[in-house]
Amino acid sequence: MMRQYELVERVTRYNPEADEALLNKAYVYAMQKHGSQMRASGDPYFSHPLEVAAILTDLRLDDATIAVALLHDTIEDTDATRSEIDSLFGEEIGKLVEGLTKIKRLDLVSQKAKQAENFRKLLLAIADDVRVLLVKLADRLHNMRTLQHMPEHKRGRIAEETMEIYAPLAGRMGMHDMREELEDIAFHTLNPEAYETITSRLSDLRDRNAELIKDIETTLTERLSERGMAAEVRGREKRPYSIFRKMQRKAIGFEQLSDIHGFRVTVGTVEACYRVLGVIHTTWPTVPGRFKDYISTPKQNDYRSIHTTIVGPSRQRVELQIRTISMDRVAEYGIAAHALYKDGEFGGRNIARHTEDCRAFEWLRRTTELLAQGDTPEEFLENTKLELFHDQVFCFSPKGRLIALPRGATPIDFAYAVHTGIGNTCVGCKVNGKIMPLVTELRNGDEVEIIRSPAQTPPPAWEAIAVTGKARAAIRRATRESVRKQYGALGEHILKRAFARADKAYSEDLLEAVLAEHHQSSVADLLAAVGRGDLSAQMVLKSAHPDYQDERVAISGPLTEEGWFGLKQGQGLKFRIPPDALAADKNTAEQSDDPGEGPALPIRGLSGDIPVTFAPDGGAVPGDRIVGILTPSEGLTIYPIQSPALKEFDDQTERWVDVRWDIDLNNPERFPARLDISAANEPGSLATIAQVIGENSGNIDNVKMVQRARDFHQMLIDLEVWDLKHLNRIINQLRSKPNVSSVNRVNG
Repeated sequence: MMRQYELVERVTRYNPEADEALLNKAYVYAMQKHGSQMRASGDPYFSHPLEVAAILTDLRLDDATIAVALLHDTIEDTDATRSEIDSLFGEEIGKLVEGLTKIKRLDLVSQKAKQAENFRKLLLAIADDVRVLLVKLADRLHNMRTLQHMPEHKRGRIAEETMEIYAPLAGRMGMHDMREELEDIAFHTLNPEAYETITSRLSDLRDRNAELIKDIETTLTERLSERGMAAEVRGREKRPYSIFRKMQRKAIGFEQLSDIHGFRVTVGTVEACYRVLGVIHTTWPTVPGRFKDYISTPKQNDYRSIHTTIVGPSRQRVELQIRTISMDRVAEYGIAAHALYKDGEFGGRNIARHTEDCRAFEWLRRTTELLAQGDTPEEFLENTKLELFHDQVFCFSPKGRLIALPRGATPIDFAYAVHTGIGNTCVGCKVNGKIMPLVTELRNGDEVEIIRSPAQTPPPAWEAIAVTGKARAAIRRATRESVRKQYGALGEHILKRAFARADKAYSEDLLEAVLAEHHQSSVADLLAAVGRGDLSAQMVLKSAHPDYQDERVAISGPLTEEGWFGLKQGQGLKFRIPPDALAADKNTAEQSDDPGEGPALPIRGLSGDIPVTFAPDGGAVPGDRIVGILTPSEGLTIYPIQSPALKEFDDQTERWVDVRWDIDLNNPERFPARLDISAANEPGSLATIAQVIGENSGNIDNVKMVQRARDFHQMLIDLEVWDLKHLNRIINQLRSKPNVSSVNRVNG
C-alpha cells in the first residue's frame, strides 16, 4: 500500500505548488475513518481510495481532486458527514465528495427507472464539476482491476454496466487509454473465450511481426531525421476488445484485419505533422480511402490527429497516426489534459475552469440540457446511450458550418443538431444540391440544406428514423405537445358548449378556480383532460357552478329504425326523428345543425386539428349524419347515426358530442367505408369489382373473403371515397354487374 509521503511526492513531481498539508490531512482522515474495514480481496479498505488517488496522479490532476479521491467513500461507508468534511477541507471538496456519494450505486442492469434516474444524477453532477467524472472513472477502473475478488454472480453485472456507461463516457471525454482498459477487463469477464482466443492470436502475430515493426520504426525515423525533423516513432498494437468489436462490426475474420499493428509519430508543431505526412506518402504507397485529417476537423471529444494507411514492407497494411505532443496528451487523457496547460502554463488547480472551452465538455452540457426538457428518466438514458456509442460523420450547412453527427444519421438528425426549431419545421432536404429523402443516410463531407415550412410539425414516425438522442427527444416532445393542443382544443369546445347549454358563464378564471379540485396544474391541462375524456364536462361545470342542477332525462330502449338520434350535450336528451328521415340518411341526406344548439364541432378528417378516428367496421363519409363518441385517451370516434354500434353508448350520454362535416373543397380528403359483396364464383368476378371501384376513383384498402361456396363468394371490401354520393355511385354500378348478386354498406 502506498505510503503517505509517496502520494505527496507523486503529486509534487508534476505540481510543485501542490498543497501538501491538504493531501496529508486527507490521507490521515480517510485512513482513520475506514479503520479496520476490509475489501473483498482481503486488503484494507483504505487501499482502494489510495489507488484511486494514484490513478488520478497519473493524469496529473490538481491536489483538490486527489484529496476528493482519498475521501470519496467516507460519507458513504463511514460515520463521516458532509458538514465535518466542509469544516476540515472546505466546502468545495465537501460538495464533490457528496456528489460522488449520491451516485455511488448505478444499477444499470435491473430496476431500469432507478438506473436512469441515477444516471441523470451522475451527468448533472459531472456538468456541475467535471472532477466528479474523473474521480468516478478512476474509482471504476480500480474496481475493475480487482474484479476477480468479487462474487461471480456480481462480476457480470459490474462488467456490463462498465461496458454500457463508464467506458463510453471515458471515450466521450477523450480518455482513450482509460476507455480501452475498462473495455478489455469487461470483455474478459463477459466473453472470456473470445478474449483468450484473440490474445493468443495477438501473441503469435507479435512474434512473427517483431522484425517488421522494428524495420518500419527504424526506416521512418531515419527518413525524418534526413529531412531535419525531430520525431518520436512508436509502434502500437490494437487492444483485444477493439479487435473483437471491429471483427463483429465488419463481419470479418482475424486474418482480414489490416490495422492490428500501427505506429504513432509525435512531433512539435502542426506544420511538422503535415511535413511528416509528405515523407510517409513518398516513402510507401498509400491505401486509397484510408486517410483522415482530424487536425483540421477535430472530433467532438477534442481528438486531433492525422490517420493514414500505407502498404509497408512485406506488403503488410500499416496504419500511422501523426500528431503533436499536446494532441497526443489530449488523445491519451482527454478532458483531464485540460488541467495541464493553459496558455503554456500549468493550471492544475483550475481544471474545472479550464474545461469550459473543451468540445467534449460542450457535449456534456448539451446532454444535460435534455434533463430540463421533460423527458422521462428512461427516455433520457436511452437517448444518451445512443449518443455514447456512435462513431461520427461530419457534414456541412450551406454556409459552411460543421455539424458532427453519429454514423447512420439522417437529415432529420442534421436539422435538430442545427436547432430544435429547424428540426420541428423541416419538410425536406437537399444533400449536395440534390433533393433527397429525409431517410437518406449522411456521409462524411455532405452538404445538407434543410427545407422548412412554418406549418409543419414533426410526425411521430420520425422518432424511428432519427438516430441522435437530441432529435428523438425533440420529436417526442413536439408530438406530445401537438396531441396535447389537439385535446385542449377539443376540450375547450366541449366545455363551452356544455356551459352554453346550461346557460352558465364560461371563463378561464372559473376554470382556474377548480384546478385543484380536479388535480390539474393549469387550464391547458384541464382542457386536455376533458378532450381526452379523462374528465367529463359535467364535472367541471358542477365545480365551476355549484348551483347547477343536471336536468338530463334518462332514455332507455334500443336504437331502431324509429330510434333515438342526436344528443343535447349538457341536457342529455335524445330526440326522435321520423323513420323516413332516417331512411333518407342512409342514402343522400345532408347534415344540418339543430338550430337550438348552436354550431356543432366541425370534423374534417384524420388530419384535422383535433384527434379524430372513424368507426371501425365501416367508418363514415360526408353526407352521413354523424355523432362523435368521446373515448378516454383516444379522442373522438365518428359514427354514422345508423350504426348499430351506437347501442353500446346508449347509457353513456356524457360521451356523446354533436359533430358536423367541415369539408374543404380546395383540399378534398377520402373517407373510409366498407361494402359487403356477394359475387358469383367464376373467373374475373373480383377483377370486375375492382375495375368498377377503380373507374369511379375509389381506393381499395383491404379485401377479405368471408365465405366461399361452390357458386358464390362473400367478401368485405374496405375502400376510401370522397362522400356519400361517390359511395352510392359505386354501389349502384356494382349492383348492375351480372356476376354481382348483392352489395350492401356495412355500418358496424
